[in-house]
Amino acid sequence: MPADLAVIGLGPYGLPLAKAAVAAGIPTLGYGTGPEAGSLSPAELRRMLSGGFRHATSAAELGRVRTAVICPPTPPGADGGLDLGQVEAAARALAPRLRPHTTVILESPVPPGTTENVLRPLLEAGSGMRAGRDFHLAYSPSRVDPGNRDFTPANTPKVIGGLTPACTESAAAFYGRLTDKVVRARGLREAETVQVLETNFRHVNIALVNEMAVLCHDLGVDLWDVIRCAETKPFGFQSFRPGPGVGGHAAPQDLTGAAGRTLRMVELAQQVNSHMPRYVVQRAAALLNEHGKSARGARVLLLGVTYKPDLADQQSTPAQEVAIRLLELGASLSYHDPYVASWSILDRPVPRADSLYEAAADADLTILLQQHRTYDLQGLSVKAQLLLDTRGATPTGAAHRL
Repeated sequence: MPADLAVIGLGPYGLPLAKAAVAAGIPTLGYGTGPEAGSLSPAELRRMLSGGFRHATSAAELGRVRTAVICPPTPPGADGGLDLGQVEAAARALAPRLRPHTTVILESPVPPGTTENVLRPLLEAGSGMRAGRDFHLAYSPSRVDPGNRDFTPANTPKVIGGLTPACTESAAAFYGRLTDKVVRARGLREAETVQVLETNFRHVNIALVNEMAVLCHDLGVDLWDVIRCAETKPFGFQSFRPGPGVGGHAAPQDLTGAAGRTLRMVELAQQVNSHMPRYVVQRAAALLNEHGKSARGARVLLLGVTYKPDLADQQSTPAQEVAIRLLELGASLSYHDPYVASWSILDRPVPRADSLYEAAADADLTILLQQHRTYDLQGLSVKAQLLLDTRGATPTGAAHRL
């Protein structure tokens, strides 16, 4: 079966797109660009294969599609900016196979200007064609929220910005097959900057509540009650929750490389959020001390080591730094996570607790880092000697909360 769509990059952005396309009845070809962070259950893979998905074994197969979406990850680079290496590799793989009238869309998080200044030259040089004349070129921010059951690709509006109006309309026609609503941006840079704003909005607001968590603890104020009351305001407020740090694939962007300046609010938010694992460990050490125990030699159980609840994804999980800092204090660590069969810190395996309640009862301190649905927090609060809840998930008074 010939494919209508090629998804280049089957990681956190490409795999959800491929699943949505197959669900919409679009024959889809998947092509990897590097180490993939996405995963499929055997049942999901069977559904995709039966629905028209194929995994490309050669880049030559990319020349047989009408639409190609480039969406590999762009992790933080050594210089603090985003590493565009996989995007460039995807462009080089596609360019020699590009056919006239193909629609090429970039979905990876990138600095504004990347589609026109990085992707376009690679595609034109490798294909001998011109974007906007011989093939369509557009950008669409990825709006993936893993594990969210309320918002799917079908009911999440898609923003499109093209090199030309015709490019925008071609990309909009494709996404109109996947979603109920397509929003047209003025151009490529506007669409790219939508991604920057959406990502930074999350990081800045999480930083605000993280700072509030520290302040409220110092003041003896119940932050979680403050949030509960504040979110009843029907205008001018959106609720966010503090936590042990910010994980995930979308890194905050300060636009230094793109605009020659720094967004000071984003820079400060990064500082605040990156401090949270250290703050959690400080709170843990203080709790142990208050109960006559030292962090050195203390048995500490970490609950939930993924970056998001009910998923196996460990990308940038704050559990890593929390564990490292506890080990530096001399603590003896174990962990429990229903989605992570084995876990290592600094190339050293961390013992996995088989019996959750027994492990919590045996540990000097249990720290809830991620709130998986399978955790009976009321039961855990009874069994644990000491429980530090960094997610505000336990019943009031059942644990020490961040």
